[in-house]
Amino acid sequence: MLPGVLALLAPTTTLSDPAGDARGDGGYVLPTRPALSPDMLDLRAFSAQPQGEGMRFTVSFTALGNPWNLPSGYSAGVTDIFVKGPLGGQQVLADTGLRVRGQGGWAYHLRVTGNGATLVRADSQGALTRLPAPGVQVSGTSLVIDAAVPPGTHGYWVTNSVFTPLSASGVLRPVTQSGPTLLQAGRAQAPTPVDVLAPAGDAQVYSALTLAPVGETRDWVSLTLIGLGVGGLLLTVLATVTVWRRLAGRP
Repeated sequence: MLPGVLALLAPTTTLSDPAGDARGDGGYVLPTRPALSPDMLDLRAFSAQPQGEGMRFTVSFTALGNPWNLPSGYSAGVTDIFVKGPLGGQQVLADTGLRVRGQGGWAYHLRVTGNGATLVRADSQGALTRLPAPGVQVSGTSLVIDAAVPPGTHGYWVTNSVFTPLSASGVLRPVTQSGPTLLQAGRAQAPTPVDVLAPAGDAQVYSALTLAPVGETRDWVSLTLIGLGVGGLLLTVLATVTVWRRLAGRP
């Protein structure tokens, strides 16, 4: 099916997130050097819409800070967007410390930091392929991300962690120690996200270390195509059987 047809079948997905919950399990203590406020990490809304042959994602925050004074204009968080695959996919949500809740998994992973953005695709065998870097723009308190993800209506896992330019991944990992440059958590090996796109009161994120997808959790476009293919195959089989019976009935 052509990308333009897929775009017509995929309306804009818009999701909201509760305010004031950028504290992990409620007990994370954010670093204070450089100056970092919870509002800079607080996910408020997420939208996804087809854009040409790809997708445009808009991630909104209570505030969009730049504590590291980077040229990009934002440097408070590391935003991860995982796009659900139509038939299975990766179960581990990269290095966030979280896993997919339920069946299925992700096929595309976008990571946006103040130092740039990356896009990775996972095939059905689990092999990862690096794709061209997404384009990122700042619009008010939002990041607008254009990525080479096939247009469609997808399910998503969205997380936000603390950014640091001092690690290769850009993610500041939680520790149990306290200090002005540290992200403190109440236990060792705590997940890195301080906020996730999830309904209020979802306690399983930090207790069971799983995150449920949001948006369209079934890829109806792919399922429709599969259904049409199966239907076509059945018609072919029925037509073949009919021809055989007619031939068998001749003298």
